Amino acid sequence: MTTPTVRTRWDTRRQAKAGRISDGTPYCDGKVVAPGRLPELLQAVIHPGDRVALEGDNQKQADFLSRTLAACDPARIHDLHMLISSVSRPEHLDLFERGIATKLDLAYAGPQSVRIAQLVEDGTVRIGAIHTYVELYARMFTELAPDVVLLCASAADRDGNLYTGPNTEDTPTIAEAAAFRDGVVIVQADRIVERAELPRVDIPGDWVDVVVEADRPFALEPLFTRDPRHIGPVEILKAMIAIRGIYERHEVTSLNHGIGFDTAAIELILPTYGDQLGLKGRIAKHWTLNPHPTLIPAIESGWVESIHSFGGEAGMERYTAARPDVFFTGRDGSLRSNRVLCQLAGQYAVDMFIGSSLQIDRDANSSTVTDGRLPGFGGAPNMGHDPHGRRHASPAWLSMIHGEGAAVRGRKLVVQIAQTFTKGGIPTFVETLDAVSVGKAAGMPVPPVMIYGDDVTHVVTEEGVAYLFKAPSLDDRREALAAIAGVTPVGRTADTRRTERLRRDGLVAFPEDLGISARQADRSLLAARSISDLVAWSGGLYDPPARFKDW
Repeated sequence: MTTPTVRTRWDTRRQAKAGRISDGTPYCDGKVVAPGRLPELLQAVIHPGDRVALEGDNQKQADFLSRTLAACDPARIHDLHMLISSVSRPEHLDLFERGIATKLDLAYAGPQSVRIAQLVEDGTVRIGAIHTYVELYARMFTELAPDVVLLCASAADRDGNLYTGPNTEDTPTIAEAAAFRDGVVIVQADRIVERAELPRVDIPGDWVDVVVEADRPFALEPLFTRDPRHIGPVEILKAMIAIRGIYERHEVTSLNHGIGFDTAAIELILPTYGDQLGLKGRIAKHWTLNPHPTLIPAIESGWVESIHSFGGEAGMERYTAARPDVFFTGRDGSLRSNRVLCQLAGQYAVDMFIGSSLQIDRDANSSTVTDGRLPGFGGAPNMGHDPHGRRHASPAWLSMIHGEGAAVRGRKLVVQIAQTFTKGGIPTFVETLDAVSVGKAAGMPVPPVMIYGDDVTHVVTEEGVAYLFKAPSLDDRREALAAIAGVTPVGRTADTRRTERLRRDGLVAFPEDLGISARQADRSLLAARSISDLVAWSGGLYDPPARFKDW
C-alpha cells in the first residue's frame, strides 16, 4: 500500500512574501519608497510569472505605478499575468508589447478596445476571461489570488494608513485579497502626510506594505458625465417611452442606470415629464450608480431618496459632501464608494437595470464586443440579469411574477434601451452578434455576450417597447423584438398583421399606445440643457472638468 504524502509546511506563501519584502527593504525608508527608487523596488519584489493586480478601476487609475512598471526591464520582470479590471491606459497594453506581461484577465477596456482587439489577434495578449467587475474580484479570493497588487489612494501616512476618499471604488477589495493571502500591497498616494492629517482611514496600515508619493494625482476619468447639449429628440422620446411604459407601469422605485445619453435623458426629464405624470414619490427613489451630474435636477427636486455609488465622479465631490441625506458619506463629509458592495446592491437589492448596448440579436442577446473592438462589459452582466437568489418582494418584482406552486416568484426587470441605428447608419439589431466570430477568433470557450437574451425582460427603442417577459414562446419574443427594431435586419422580419396582434395582446407598445406623441419629445423637457445648467441646479457645488466647460 502506498503511504500518503503528509504536508509538513503550511506557511510557504508567508515565507515567500517575507522574502519579497526583504528584497525590497534596501529601497525603502520603513514603508515609504522614494519615487526615484520605485523601479528598483518593483524589479526586486515582482518576480517573472507573477500574478499582478493593477488598479485599473472603472475611473481611477494607479497610473504612476502602471507607468513605472511598463518602463521596467523585461529581462528582470516578464511573463506576468495581469488582473486589470479596467484596461484604460496606454501603458496597460505597453506591458504586453514590451514582454513584461503575457496574460490578461479584465472586465472593461473601453478606451483601449480597438488596440486590445488587435493585440489579441496578433497573439501578444492572451485573454484569460472577460469578467464582470464582481466576478473578477471574486476570483481574486479563489484561484486568481494576486502575488502583488498595485493600488492608489488620495493620501497615506508613513505607516501605510490610507485615505481613498470619494473614489474608493475597488481599492479595499483588491487590498484585502492580497493582504490576507500573503501578497505584497504597494500603493501610490497623491500625498504622504502625518496621521492626524488623514481625513479618515479607509484602509488600515497593516494591510499595506509599501507606499510611494506619486508624481501627480492619480488619473480620474469622468466616465459618467454626459453633456445635456448632446441629448436630442430621439433620446428624449426613448426616455418618455421608458418612463411611461416601464417605470410607471411596474412601479420601479429602486434601480440602476447604465452609462449613456439614453439614461441621462431619463434622469433629466424626471423633474419635468415625470412631474406631469404625477410620478414623484412613486418611482425612481433608490439608486445604485455613480454620482451622475445629470441626476442633480432630480435630486434637487426631491425625487431621489438615496444613492449608493460604485465610485465617485470628477467634479461632484463638493456636491455629494453637501447632500449626506442622499449619498453615503463619512464623518469627514466625503463620499464613500465601494464597487463590490454597490454591485451587490445592483444585483440583489434593486428592481431594475436599464442600459444600452452596441449590438442586439433577434433573441435579445447583447454585446459591446464588435468586429475590431473588445471593450469588455464592466458591471452590466452582473446587474443585467435576474438573480435567482433574491427572496425579498417588491411591487416591481411581483409585477413580473411567474411559475407555479412552490416555484412561484417575481423577477428583476432587465431593460435594454437603444436606437435602431447608431452613428454612421450601423444597425444595432443584427441577426448574429459580432461577438460570436470575435470570440471564436480569440480562442474564447464561449462568445463574449454581455447580457443574455433570456434575462432581458424589456427592450426600448424610438419605435416603442417590447415586453419580452410576456411572450409565451420564442417565436413571440422574436416577433415582439422585430416590431420595435425599425428597418434593421431584425426589424425587416416584422409582419404588420402579427405586430398588430402583439399590440393588442400587450407584448408591444408604440408611443401612441402609451399616450405619447413624438412631437412632445422636445429639448424643452430637459430640466437642464447644458453643463452650466447643471452647475446652476447644484448651487455652484458641481465643478465640471475643464473639457466640459463651455464658459
